[in-house]
Amino acid sequence: MLRTTPLHALHQELGGRLVPFAGWEMPVQFAGVVSEHAAVRERAGLFDVSHMGQVAFEGPGAEELLQRLTPNDVSRLRPGRAHYSALTTDSGGFVDDLVVYRRSESSFLVITNAANTGRDLEWVREWARERGGAAAAGTVSDRSDDFALLALQGPRAERILAPLTDLDLAAIRYYRFADGRVAGTPATVARMGYTGEDGFEVLLPAEAAEAAARRMLEAGAGEGLVPAGLGARDSLRLEAKMALHGQDIDEEHSVLEADLGWMVKFRKGEFRGRAALLAQRENGVPRKLVGFELRARGIPRHGYPIRVAGEQFGAVTSGGFAPFLKRSIGLAYLPAAASEPGQEFEVEVRGRWLPAEVVPTPFYVRPDRR
Repeated sequence: MLRTTPLHALHQELGGRLVPFAGWEMPVQFAGVVSEHAAVRERAGLFDVSHMGQVAFEGPGAEELLQRLTPNDVSRLRPGRAHYSALTTDSGGFVDDLVVYRRSESSFLVITNAANTGRDLEWVREWARERGGAAAAGTVSDRSDDFALLALQGPRAERILAPLTDLDLAAIRYYRFADGRVAGTPATVARMGYTGEDGFEVLLPAEAAEAAARRMLEAGAGEGLVPAGLGARDSLRLEAKMALHGQDIDEEHSVLEADLGWMVKFRKGEFRGRAALLAQRENGVPRKLVGFELRARGIPRHGYPIRVAGEQFGAVTSGGFAPFLKRSIGLAYLPAAASEPGQEFEVEVRGRWLPAEVVPTPFYVRPDRR
């Protein structure tokens, strides 16, 4: 059976179109993907992302465990800060991509992708067992059922959330978080998101989620806040060139090939996949994830074949019509020699090979970051 989040009844009440997603029944849209996308770009949208996993790493060995399993430098995090990272394979590919929160010197919370939480836990525990670290493995626990996660995204997000919390939201900078109260309940508020807009992710007890979501929607009604589903979340993250696990990033493509080398900190010391990534850095990657635009009428979709200089080379990893930019855009792995902006290739769309061009990314940059 499909799992449901604590907001399932509210989704039904609001008229959400519910679909299976990664083992969950989730709203793909409410009023419509395009209108929800526009609301987030221009005003604000509220997403239920409670299907994401929450895994606690606690105890004296927590930092070392994360340091050895992820490429980013956990030791540089101070309490109240978070960073984007990954669980990497020996070849430098992705088991999963993660957000790591440092709560204290010996306590971390890791946000995982919905379908991957169980596998991520086993990956961590197996690695620890192989190295005789059973005690360290015991410090890892799945807390996903305890929490709900709400994402309030858009240029008016701070104005909407401020009256509902005792926190100074302006003091919470990007990829930082603070503990306080939201809508009367204890919560952790982080400034981050998956849309390319300003906004917050609010972690709170599962039993308080529906009441908090209702309060947010009520408080934001005058600001144009709307409930938003997975459809708009996907189109928003594509415009911002934020990778989707299972499509743009996976075990077969390395962190460097995925154009995410900024999160690899070689100087921190040994971590799983370091040798392979170091070799790629020194020798160059054979392929690279790039953004592109179609130069003819058509919409590129995930899985559509690609042809470079007349030779087929992989497929579109993510693609679609960008609602805000009003262009057909996509992501794909291309040979390194053909990955610079201005390079041309072809995408097969409904039996026709259409011209495409590599372009700088992200496709969309919010106005205050331009």
